[in-house]
Amino acid sequence: MNFQKMLEFRNANNPAVTRLGIFVRELSSGYARVTKTVEAEDMNPLGVPHGGIYFSMADTACGSAVAATYGRMAVTMSANYNFFRSSALGDALTAEAREVKAGKTICVYEARITDQHGTLLGSGTFTFYLLEKEIVL
Repeated sequence: MNFQKMLEFRNANNPAVTRLGIFVRELSSGYARVTKTVEAEDMNPLGVPHGGIYFSMADTACGSAVAATYGRMAVTMSANYNFFRSSALGDALTAEAREVKAGKTICVYEARITDQHGTLLGSGTFTFYLLEKEIVL
């Protein structure tokens, strides 16, 4: 697997998360790291980032790790995300995903999101179904 090409592919072919300012920064087998800076557009009525920002980061990190590990398209079957702390405008967020369970068609990944100080903001478990379609780089 050419992890650099996969990283470029993931960043170039995911307009939804690109619009959110989420970018894949590192990939290896069973692992991915994505980043995002909290912008004014990310805020909810309480003045903190909307929970969907964290969830999208975690899902993107896990999905990117799946792609790097298996070289196949996959879809999220189920997800559970726990919110521990919030971040603030301008914070640099990082989501790291690691494989928990490998399977022929179903795999499980965990993601942890931290801020620039290493404070754990939340974590989640994501289950993916591997499709037959290989990713062509």
